[in-house]
Amino acid sequence: MALRLATAVRNAMADAVTTRVDAGAGAGTIKIYTGSQPATANDAETGTLLATFTLSDPSYGAASSGVITLAGTPKTVAAAATGTAGWFRVEDSTGANVYDGAVGTSGAELNLNTTALNSGVNVTITSGTFTMPAS
Repeated sequence: MALRLATAVRNAMADAVTTRVDAGAGAGTIKIYTGSQPATANDAETGTLLATFTLSDPSYGAASSGVITLAGTPKTVAAAATGTAGWFRVEDSTGANVYDGAVGTSGAELNLNTTALNSGVNVTITSGTFTMPAS
């Protein structure tokens, strides 16, 4: 038999992620990097830092069916470097890692208007979600 979580538990766990992102005195951030995502969210960042977005505070809306949705999108910043976006990391305001994931233009955990970033040119987060698995 498979381990399964009740929706209320999934929601509580997803909301706990929001609490971690919003920890500290200021808003959390999302950082976009080139290359491959590290093996775990505890590992050091790899690749070139392309862009840093400051999140709303609170960073996500309340969980529904185990999903939290990034608040305040779209979010736009000027890219800090040129390269192809490969992955993202979410940090609290103190720089502590919370989670990381896949970046794309559609169907990813974090969607951008483009994955081809150019230094000084605006890039936009069009949507972002975090899903707590049911099983």
